[in-house]
Amino acid sequence: MSIHISANKGEIAKVLLMPGDPLRAQFIAEKFLENAELVSKTRGIFYYTGLYKGKEITVGASGMGFPSIGIYSFELFTEYEVDTIIRIGTCGAYSTDLQLFDILNVENAASESSYAKYAWEIEDEILSHQGNIFNTINQTAEELSLKTKAINVHSSDIFYRKDPAVPAIATKYNCPAVEMEAFGLFANAQHLGKNAATVLTVTDIIPTHEKISADQRERALKPMMELALEAAWKSL
Repeated sequence: MSIHISANKGEIAKVLLMPGDPLRAQFIAEKFLENAELVSKTRGIFYYTGLYKGKEITVGASGMGFPSIGIYSFELFTEYEVDTIIRIGTCGAYSTDLQLFDILNVENAASESSYAKYAWEIEDEILSHQGNIFNTINQTAEELSLKTKAINVHSSDIFYRKDPAVPAIATKYNCPAVEMEAFGLFANAQHLGKNAATVLTVTDIIPTHEKISADQRERALKPMMELALEAAWKSL
């Protein structure tokens, strides 16, 4: 048993979907998985394991930010021998080149964060997805006739900031969107030799203040969830 996840060994699948929100993990498990079982609820962070088209998949939350996803993904990769984590989340767009409801398959995550440097002595400001799961997601999207965009994303430690301008690192690495976890996940996976991907749905256009309303969220996020589940199934 790990420090932060109370599932027994063998109760976590080799492939795991990781939304940030525990209630989103619960929604996915109840809507898409057969015989879903709650295997951990420590600190209110839910992990469910069940069957998707006959194959075992786990869905569980990461919380917000690098410290949180760093802890959970590390324990999943090491204590539970998870091979692949697909983060599924939301993001804000720095540019109107992206639109609400766009689905993004993250190619690289750039960050000012010191997480990778001080955790694993990885000095890079930008880290790529790890393993083959990124390509599996692209292939699956084509088969499902889902339009996705392969992009770089800014992974930020900061949600609220004094300066409203697009941060320099986002401009430097051509990142049209911002989120808060991919860089930490990719760093852990790179260090441990594991597979990691991040799929995001655009829910905010920062310069125009457009947002997906609360009652639109289920419709907006369902295609991303189905894409990640199908890709996870293929990777098993």
